[in-house]
Amino acid sequence: MFDYQEIFDEYCRENGLALHLCFEMPEGFEGADGMFDPDSRTVYINTDFPEGTPDFIRAFFLFHELRHASQYLCPERFSELIRRSIGYVIQYDGTCYKLVNGEYIECKLEGGEEAFTDLYMGQPHEMDANRFAYEQVKKLYGDSEKLREMYEERKPKEAIAEEKYVEVYGMIDEKC
Repeated sequence: MFDYQEIFDEYCRENGLALHLCFEMPEGFEGADGMFDPDSRTVYINTDFPEGTPDFIRAFFLFHELRHASQYLCPERFSELIRRSIGYVIQYDGTCYKLVNGEYIECKLEGGEEAFTDLYMGQPHEMDANRFAYEQVKKLYGDSEKLREMYEERKPKEAIAEEKYVEVYGMIDEKC
């Protein structure tokens, strides 16, 4: 059985973070693999996996959310683009959110789902969290074709330039 708490505690200790770990997803996020809530400093992990799900998959989602915790709580450790990107959420359908004074303001951008899916997956803070999770899982479990596939599935079809995010964040700023 995968020991979430052990990895969680070690990460918090090594990174000087005081966080909470919860296995009950918040309302509205029940289908998500995990999420981090900076207000409550809680890492939520969905443990509702099919029987026989490999531990490396569970570890990937935990490390991904732990990286988001670091991004939000220790922004000085990250690039300017990652620091800026954590204030924005781009969803698959073009619904976007901007963090303003601790509250998310919603707006909607026009465009197709494929483009927004790539924008979501390519967000600098998401790319960083996925890259970090991949590297950490590789250290624990070794590299494998399935792990590489999991990592590659979480990337946009084509690389998205930083300038594109600057443009999209500007559009969100105008609408929110």
